[in-house]
Amino acid sequence: MTSFLTDYGVVVALVCAGAAIVYGLLITQRLLSRSAGDERMREISGAVQEGASVYLRRQYMIIAAVAVPLAIVLWALQDYKTALGFVLGGVLSGATGFIGMNLSVRANARVAEAARGGVPPALDVAFKGGSVTGLLVVGLALLGVAGYYGILVATGSTDKEAVSALIGLGFGGSLISVFARLGGGIFTKAADVGADLVGKVEAGIPEDDPRNPAVIADNVGDNVGDCAGMAADLFETYAVTSVAVMLLGVLTFTGSGGDFAREVAIFPLVIGGAAIVASIIGALSVRTKSDRVEGALYQGLLVSGALSIAAFYPITDWLMSDPVRLGLSATANAVSVTDLWLCAVIGVAVTAFLFVITDYYTSTRFRPVRTIAKASETGHATNIIQGLAQGLQSTAAPALVIALAILAANDLAGVYGIGVAVMAQLSLTGLIVALDAFGPITDNAGGIAEMADLPEEVRNVTDPLDAVGNTTKAVTKGYAIGSAALAALVLFAVFKSELSDEAPAGFDLNGLFNLSSPEVLVGLIIGGMMVYLFASLAIEAVGRAGGLVVEEVRRQFREHPGIMEGTERPEYGKTVGIVTAAAQREMILPSLIPIVIPVVVGLLSVDALGGLLIGVIVVGLFMAISMTAGGGAWDNAKKLIEDGAFGGKGSEAHAASITGDTVGDPYKDTAGPAINPMIKVANIVAILIIPIVHF
Repeated sequence: MTSFLTDYGVVVALVCAGAAIVYGLLITQRLLSRSAGDERMREISGAVQEGASVYLRRQYMIIAAVAVPLAIVLWALQDYKTALGFVLGGVLSGATGFIGMNLSVRANARVAEAARGGVPPALDVAFKGGSVTGLLVVGLALLGVAGYYGILVATGSTDKEAVSALIGLGFGGSLISVFARLGGGIFTKAADVGADLVGKVEAGIPEDDPRNPAVIADNVGDNVGDCAGMAADLFETYAVTSVAVMLLGVLTFTGSGGDFAREVAIFPLVIGGAAIVASIIGALSVRTKSDRVEGALYQGLLVSGALSIAAFYPITDWLMSDPVRLGLSATANAVSVTDLWLCAVIGVAVTAFLFVITDYYTSTRFRPVRTIAKASETGHATNIIQGLAQGLQSTAAPALVIALAILAANDLAGVYGIGVAVMAQLSLTGLIVALDAFGPITDNAGGIAEMADLPEEVRNVTDPLDAVGNTTKAVTKGYAIGSAALAALVLFAVFKSELSDEAPAGFDLNGLFNLSSPEVLVGLIIGGMMVYLFASLAIEAVGRAGGLVVEEVRRQFREHPGIMEGTERPEYGKTVGIVTAAAQREMILPSLIPIVIPVVVGLLSVDALGGLLIGVIVVGLFMAISMTAGGGAWDNAKKLIEDGAFGGKGSEAHAASITGDTVGDPYKDTAGPAINPMIKVANIVAILIIPIVHF
């Protein structure tokens, strides 16, 4: 393959990344040209926008205070290229969340206004608003990885040096992600818990009632948690996986026929670029002339997946035919271009299976949610017991799907085949984030319709959109967890391969991570402990912050009786300020766990560090799935009862379901999702500290 063609591959990736950004700009212009409704609607939307912007600015200031010393340490430990990549990854990840969130908080009023015309125009505005965030995630991630790689190679770095420096970029995205997931999750669930416990349970007022002083904070939380948090999470997964597959390819393909580093390095980038084009086409195909909201959304995902699979084969044949023939085939049995393409198909299939499984455990249509709602008839305790049971059961099917995918991809093309499968799975990230951001946009639209006292026919449109949004948020979390586990497996393979460069002469690398070694077992235990400690601190943080909200809402109701009578305006800003300060304070300690503990363990023993990474991946996978699926099931069990099942609103079953939903909130929106970046941060830190680990 000629130098022109390999360089052209980088150009293709950059052009496709640029197309995603152009799409975002054009759709943003189109959406902002739509009416944001009357003065009251614009006022509410503005309050949510202001609260979200203040929160993110404060969050990024705290992250910057942590990032600066880390960049200096990376410069000393690795080199300036890795440190610059770290800064670039953090800036791009932060920009993704900030830009996407800013459009989401502007789209909410426009969805409510569009709902006057029925479901089709409201769906169009809501999904297009979410698609901007989704396409920006993949566009900026690919732009950062491909652009920085191109710059490093053009300035004299070898392909191996350039890809190794990109690990820093992944770490920058990971740092933003773990803070964004934790901070945003603490904010949204503290506000939600406070609003529900005092407003719905104690005061007996509806959800999104403007008399509730926590209602604006609740709407702000939807955006900083589900929109900015998910964007940062999947930006990091996308960037980290791209870099890991690039590095794994460079380490794998050094066959006897020559050096194929350039081709295999850009292969994941071109796959990502083609998938961006497919995602844009898929996003534009989301439309309906009826009330079939869920079908219209998944139609876009199917279109994108089918186009991506079709594009992967010619890309694989173009870039990988010579490396596979002369490189990997020298060490594996009959690996072909078709085998690598089938690995990519497996990755897309995993996404489909995870969607179906998560939908089963979290949708009101199926048994798990209905059993939780039924259990609510006999009280709060039985609701909690059934919810915990369904959360634990929800781990079995995803684990089997992931295990079978690993075995199949490994059988086709070894560990590199697993990397290709993960990269293909992440090719759908743009639409996945769009589906997730659709949730807070429609949720806020319903809140604005309620607070602005819009006609009932508007709520009859926004409520079904919100219900679908709850389902899409749940299934996208399942996708994020599955991709995180597979990405971490690839990172672990990179970690083990990179150890060979730093191992002392005569060190037996084949004897690493032997499970009969006490050090490995200790590492496994510590890795599992990290997940539980991390989750417990996150849940505890929601409890403390939520308690502050409860006290503040009670104070306002007590000191200002006119609020309930509608003659006094609640102090929304006071509640937003309390939750912001609490979330920023509470997120710091848990975020340091995946950074500090691997460093300490690595300084003591490389075997223990390897065991730690395995423990984090395995325990983290099960913990995250059980929390997110269980929490989603609790949430939708409450909604099922509110729709009239098992006694409906105001019944004993409804009160019990509110308790279950409140318990499930920090599960599904704080601790569970935050485990995703925590797993990858631990693995990336392990790779970066290889020069100082104790062999």
